[in-house]
Amino acid sequence: MAAYNKAMEDLPPPDNVLDLHTSFGIVRLYRFNGDATQQVPILLLPGRSSASPVWADNVPSLWHQGPVYTIDLLGEPGMSVQDRPITSAADQAQWLHEVLTQLPEPQLDVLGVSIGGWTGMNLAVRQPAKIRAVMLLDPVFVLHPMSIEAMIRSIPASVRWLPKAWRDSFNSWTANGVPVKDVPIAQMIEAGMQSYALKLPAPQRINQQQLIRLDRPVLVILAGQSPMHDSQAAAAVARRTLRSGKVIVYPEASHAINGEYPDQIAADIKAFRAGLA
Repeated sequence: MAAYNKAMEDLPPPDNVLDLHTSFGIVRLYRFNGDATQQVPILLLPGRSSASPVWADNVPSLWHQGPVYTIDLLGEPGMSVQDRPITSAADQAQWLHEVLTQLPEPQLDVLGVSIGGWTGMNLAVRQPAKIRAVMLLDPVFVLHPMSIEAMIRSIPASVRWLPKAWRDSFNSWTANGVPVKDVPIAQMIEAGMQSYALKLPAPQRINQQQLIRLDRPVLVILAGQSPMHDSQAAAAVARRTLRSGKVIVYPEASHAINGEYPDQIAADIKAFRAGLA
């Protein structure tokens, strides 16, 4: 919590803090009203062992397009409190659907990074009722299998009693070697990996038939230098399967794409959302 609170200092002050009850626990959201309150809001879904502060660079770039919600994923480190076992991808979609049904807006656009991209797409293929569009930043378990190196490196990083340096090394590796030692958001992620007991099922990869059947517009932004998967192969799958998909590859981006290119991401999202009106 100390690391979380320190990282929250990098976010603008939220206009509202929401704790919403679901069948699987209480879910924390922050609402930033933005400059264009009549627009469809964007819901931001963070990655593994992460939470709302990971979007510190993105909220100021996005709220000019309308209200922004950030969420602490249920079952991940953060302010959300899981009180019932989550055992399947259907459960993952159900609790998030219950959150969306409690928000006042009739529709939302969902933006997820990494495992947050999987979380958003899993919702879209199972419980799409309140989703207008899905936007993905270098998603895992959606378009292409995770790389063997990523799987091997993640094993020691997930062992809580191993040295902190091992987790810092993994987090730096996902960002293609950028130092993370004194970065509040990176330290929040490391603290979550070390001190939070994750009890979630392994993500069930979105299959190509689910992608083909999806009737929502999808924006896919992939990191050309992502160590997590083959981004070119993932782009090819997206272009082949998504009936209303737009695919962009940032050639020099790492898996930490949302912090590396916040303004470019905001511009691409703005152009994409303009076509939805």
